[in-house]
Amino acid sequence: MAADEPGRGEGVGTPPGVEDLLRELTPQVLGTLVRRHGQFDACEDAVQEALLAAAVQWPKEGVPDNPKGWLVTVASRRLTDEWRSEHARRRREVTAATRTPADESVTPSPGEEQPPDRDDTLTLLFLCCHPALSAASQVALTLRAVGGLTTAQIARAFLVPEATMAQRISRAKQRVKTTGIPFRMPPQDERADRLRVVLHVLYLIFNEGHTSTSGPELQSSELTGEAIRLVRAVHRLLPADGEVAGLLALMLLTDARRPARTGADGALVPLAEQDRDLWNRKHIEEGVALITRALATSPVGPYQLQAAISAVHAEAPSAQDTDWPQILALYGLLSRVSPNPVVTLNHAVAVGMVRGPRAGLDLLETLDADGQLTGHHRLDAVRAHLLEMAGDREAARSGYLEAARRTTSLPEQRYLEDRAARLT
Repeated sequence: MAADEPGRGEGVGTPPGVEDLLRELTPQVLGTLVRRHGQFDACEDAVQEALLAAAVQWPKEGVPDNPKGWLVTVASRRLTDEWRSEHARRRREVTAATRTPADESVTPSPGEEQPPDRDDTLTLLFLCCHPALSAASQVALTLRAVGGLTTAQIARAFLVPEATMAQRISRAKQRVKTTGIPFRMPPQDERADRLRVVLHVLYLIFNEGHTSTSGPELQSSELTGEAIRLVRAVHRLLPADGEVAGLLALMLLTDARRPARTGADGALVPLAEQDRDLWNRKHIEEGVALITRALATSPVGPYQLQAAISAVHAEAPSAQDTDWPQILALYGLLSRVSPNPVVTLNHAVAVGMVRGPRAGLDLLETLDADGQLTGHHRLDAVRAHLLEMAGDREAARSGYLEAARRTTSLPEQRYLEDRAARLT
């Protein structure tokens, strides 16, 4: 393992409690350093070294009274050591004129009491999700800098070589440096749009964990867990924001089904066939409470509506008891609030369940004309499902096989082939 890859202390026998604490503190410590010193890439390297030192020392010597202050101090010292070189001094001279007085503050020794410090997690998320970065870079940098995942962990989650992911993260950090993206909250008139980007990136991370786009595993609990943890952090900082609460509720209600989504052999189990006794009731109760409160106190947004749909599914004692008319009404509202092809695809399923499969197929025809989902396996899978409901077994079988051919997820592929085989 490289020196800058400690992550949560992997490979050094870090106890789970210390490991969880380090992951929670990672964005707070990095945010503090970037706010004080600038130079995101250098600060990120210093924080990783401090995390490694903590992972080695804390299990032996105990967690300090002020663990965040300890990490900030150790990381600051790493930065100071780096800046003693001639090259670092030249870089410091270039940025000295733009540094605020707070940048020159003296940090106390490890163990000394640090003054109360603000939580910079949200500002760090805004930085990692800046529009100057590509969507792939936003996801990778968020997981690395805010989530505390190692490059190897991120690469495994997205099934790419570690070297490829390392290059992606390195380019993202270089982009932050060369564009001079400031470490501060965006102006008030930009904040809502930028927050939407942050939530979308966290949504993408969760979705990739919930249903991996490729590879042998259906889901990655590491990614879904990290997405939930990060949205919880945003919710703590913005408790009155309805869409933040909605996204957290959506993730909890969706993740509640994870234990029942695969069989003992790893095969995909569809929602209608899942053992609901396996669902995480604690997640469901928290998610329902969150979305109920958000809908009552905030303007309605797309994450709240998706969470409300998930809540209807979660509260049904069986698939047969699902309130499909209510789901259909919610999808109708979601289609007006946030129209997009994926919403239309799911809307078609609800239409089929309430008004009959032919009505659902008619709605799918609008996606054929639109063309945005042409070639996507989910369009073929939903059409096949509705055709099966309509009694057109041969067309449904062809649709399932076409969907299986197009997906790169092995569990989904096996499931779709099995559905086709049942219709032979």
